[in-house]
Amino acid sequence: MMKTMIEIFKLLSDERRIRILMLLDKKELSVCQLMGITGASQPLVSRNLSLLYRGGFLEERREGKHRFYSIRKDLSNDRKAALDLLSGHLKLDAKCKDDLVTLKECSVFQKKAGRCDMKTLQSFIKWKQGRNKNVKAIK
Repeated sequence: MMKTMIEIFKLLSDERRIRILMLLDKKELSVCQLMGITGASQPLVSRNLSLLYRGGFLEERREGKHRFYSIRKDLSNDRKAALDLLSGHLKLDAKCKDDLVTLKECSVFQKKAGRCDMKTLQSFIKWKQGRNKNVKAIK
């Protein structure tokens, strides 16, 4: 039991993995979507998803070339408790709130584009960067 808890806390000791878990706790997402929301590269997102998958937090679904991830439906009690602890403590965290806003924006952007691929991701990132520049100029 203690060994399991140590493994879980080691896995959750990375900010990006926690951000990914908090996003996936809201909805199933692809690697591309997680890249657009977190601003991380594909290798970094994929590595963290792999760790979370092997750590028993995630399940994977393939659709063509795309991989979609979500929180396991049969999450063990100890992993569920850790996820609940994170969710409860981070619901007011500024970074997590920003990620949820970006998740909504990304979803709307992809719905308008009608697809989820690298070209759409690159367009979304350019749009987001332009929007952020405008927000900073107003401040």
